[in-house]
Formats: sequence, structure tokens, C-alpha cells
Amino acid sequence: MAFIKRLGFFLVGLSIGIVFLTFFFKKKTEETGTEFCYFPNCRVLKDLRSKPIFYSEDINALLASNKLDTLDINTFFRNGDIDFGKSNAKTVPCRTYVIEGSIKQKKAILEVKNCPSKVIVERVTDL
Repeated sequence: MAFIKRLGFFLVGLSIGIVFLTFFFKKKTEETGTEFCYFPNCRVLKDLRSKPIFYSEDINALLASNKLDTLDINTFFRNGDIDFGKSNAKTVPCRTYVIEGSIKQKKAILEVKNCPSKVIVERVTDL
């Protein structure tokens, strides 16, 4: 059998397998809500989303004055980028993370303490 013919059979089988896996994993993630988080940014944000969130006095004042909303904070936990250079992930018991994101189309930075059983939102600063 010629090499071109074998390559053709291989590519047809590979494409059928990729289509099958795409539909299988898409259905699985929609039903169970699973995520494939392999990068450090995604893993830390997923860990932050899985714990109850508490707010510092500064954040509670911003929430009370309607300058900040809990949905804005949740967007940080979904779409934010963690600056590992400014974060301190080695402190015990609560690790401190600096998350960059946007609030109402303005860039902002959220500082969060990740404790074993809860997440404490410390402060929000605008850029």
C-alpha cells in the first residue's frame, strides 16, 4: 500500500476520532459543569470560586455605597488574571493573590486572601 493511501486512511480515522471526542466532552462539560483547569491561573480562580466569600470593611463600605457590586467581584473570579509576581502564595494559613480585571469597563485590581475554608476580599484599586 502506498504511503499516500495509508496517510489518507490515518487522517480520515483521526478526524472521525476528533469529532467523536469533541461531541463527547462537550456533552460531559455541559451536563456536569466540569472544567479542565490545567494552568495555574485557572486552578487558583477555580479554587477561589469554590469557597464562601467574605468581604473586608472597605469592600462592605463600597458595596453599601453602590460603587461596587458582588457581580463585579464574581467577574474577577471568572475572567481575572492573577499577577503571580505581586501575589504571595507562600504565606500560611492564608495565601494572598492579586487579580487584575475590569469593573464597568475600567481596569481594576482585586486583592484576595485565600484561606483553607474561605476567601476574604481585602481591597479593590482602580488603575
